[in-house]
Amino acid sequence: MSSNSTPVDVNTASADELDAVAGLRGHGPEVVRYREERGGFTDLRQLDEVPGLSGKVDGSSTPLTVGDA
Repeated sequence: MSSNSTPVDVNTASADELDAVAGLRGHGPEVVRYREERGGFTDLRQLDEVPGLSGKVDGSSTPLTVGDA
């Protein structure tokens, strides 16, 4: 896995793409399940609501985005 400056959209990325983000590693399926159940993210702070992710995404070297939301 290489460092990538292209933002990862948490509303469109696959579970595998999300798992490639250091702060989300191992939680890709939970992020996908959360957005499917709740209709997507409108703010990156909502990642703290995903089980097991509270506080883990802060300081991620990969930029994250919620797309056009």
